[in-house]
Amino acid sequence: MHYACPVCVNLTNSSLSETVGSCLVKGLYNLFVPFLFAIYSRSLCVTVELQLVVYPKSNTNRITMSLNPVQVMSAGAEEEKAETARTSSFVGAIAIGDLVKTTLGPKGMDKILVSYSNADNVQVTNDGATILQSIALENPAAKVLVEISKVQDAEVGDGTTSVTVFAAELLKEAESLIAAKIHPQTIIAGWRKAVDCARKALEAAARDHGDDEAAFREDLFNIARTTLSSKILTANKEYFANLAVDAVLRIKKTGTLEAIQIIKKLGGQLSDSYLDEGFLLDKSFGVNQPRRIENAKILIANTQMDTDKIKIHGARVRVDSTAKVSEIEAAEKKKMSDKVERILAHGMNVFINRQLIYDYPQQLFTQAGVSSIEHADFEGVERLALVLGGEIVSTFDTPDQVRLGSCDLVEEVMIGEDKLIKFSGVALGEACTVVLRGATQQILDEADRSLHDALCVLSQTVKETRTVFGGGCSEMLMATAVQRLSEETPGKEALAMEGFARALRQLPTIIADNAGFDSAQLVSELRAGHAAGNINLGLDMELGKVADVAELGITESFQVKSQVVVSACEAAEMILRVDDILKSAPRQRTPDHH
Repeated sequence: MHYACPVCVNLTNSSLSETVGSCLVKGLYNLFVPFLFAIYSRSLCVTVELQLVVYPKSNTNRITMSLNPVQVMSAGAEEEKAETARTSSFVGAIAIGDLVKTTLGPKGMDKILVSYSNADNVQVTNDGATILQSIALENPAAKVLVEISKVQDAEVGDGTTSVTVFAAELLKEAESLIAAKIHPQTIIAGWRKAVDCARKALEAAARDHGDDEAAFREDLFNIARTTLSSKILTANKEYFANLAVDAVLRIKKTGTLEAIQIIKKLGGQLSDSYLDEGFLLDKSFGVNQPRRIENAKILIANTQMDTDKIKIHGARVRVDSTAKVSEIEAAEKKKMSDKVERILAHGMNVFINRQLIYDYPQQLFTQAGVSSIEHADFEGVERLALVLGGEIVSTFDTPDQVRLGSCDLVEEVMIGEDKLIKFSGVALGEACTVVLRGATQQILDEADRSLHDALCVLSQTVKETRTVFGGGCSEMLMATAVQRLSEETPGKEALAMEGFARALRQLPTIIADNAGFDSAQLVSELRAGHAAGNINLGLDMELGKVADVAELGITESFQVKSQVVVSACEAAEMILRVDDILKSAPRQRTPDHH
């Protein structure tokens, strides 16, 4: 007896197609027949589920069977598995590295960042963290690299581009190793041994002049100059390096960068910037108030001083005459007058408020001979409290328990065409202000970011006084040490260690490429020099040759280099472990029923 099978199966495998797609299935009686076929392509397994309808010629009853897939995730959810997920992660992370690698080194290029929501918001920068924070990303692996760039910026202030590019280069090496059928855990084990070896080599080559004040200052100057050489301030890097070192050495005892205020003022040129020993606040005094106060006692507050008008929200007030309105206004004024009297009971002669101060309370302060400053933003208020030795208060019922700030002189000064308030002789003696001048707002913003990076690196170097050489010297030093260890290591882990060394050598290669020099020639000479024991060799990007970077003064912070290697390896390891990407379904909007 024969049974007809109406199933049409189109398969690439001809033998399966002939077997399954035949219209007659012999030797089957009234059986419930399921078919499940697995078709294997190169690396992707696709399961095809067939629905078979079996019916005999002599019987009109039909037996229908269906192998429908079980719905596990909600509708709209997505899943990428195995090689698909890994490939997606590699592609996203490597694309991010390629995006920022052209900004690496002293000859790196800048990026223009434009906001579509605000066309006037234009940034020109080569700072890796700023670039990556400003772009919208969909790839989850790319977001991991953005996060390590943020962490690098927060921890040490510099190396944000290096850490991203190095992580991307590691993933490029991992991609080729995965294609050679080496397990990700084997690659990770090799990387961990390579990181330990690289850090030991870096520590062995590090120098420490923390006990020699003159030599340590020279190290700080060289670090600042090296950091600024890849920024917009490179034309005046000697001047700004000295400025940054002077500012950081002032706060050497406390090590708090909040004591250094950076103020940007349009006009002039970058070389007109200067370091002021006082603390500047970009605000002004009230009308007809003293512009110069000696032996100032300062109350810093965060309180509302704008209640001289009727503020009754969500209610209606009905009066039968305008006199009643005047009574309400008088009550409000009396309330504000009492508040000002409580403030004046603190015995200060300068009042600084984070919020607005309206005309009536300002008039009362003027009559009492007190200078008032309104709308000092929260960051400014926090810094003032730190610098002046005072505290921020919001209630004024206990004057004897409030600690006032103090300084020798508060005066109004002019910078360009703007008026600012200068605090001299502050309680925190190391406090200072850097005034940046520039032709455009974009130049000022980039100069601010560049100087901030230098200040962060120097402040970390004051804590961790060890230094290493830059210009690709440290990367080649670590790569040589890792390469030697890989030659002594048996097993597949040695291949991962060799890949780690190649990724390290890519950093000086990219630096040379960005400068327009022959990277293959320079890196091969640099590699041969380090193999011969000349561990001070690096790249001179001014002349385009291999030179002794110790003589050139190309110095970097040990903390920055160490953090770059560790963070990049951890991020690459995290991405390499991925074998499944799950995307949740978007939340459905429910219609409002009223």
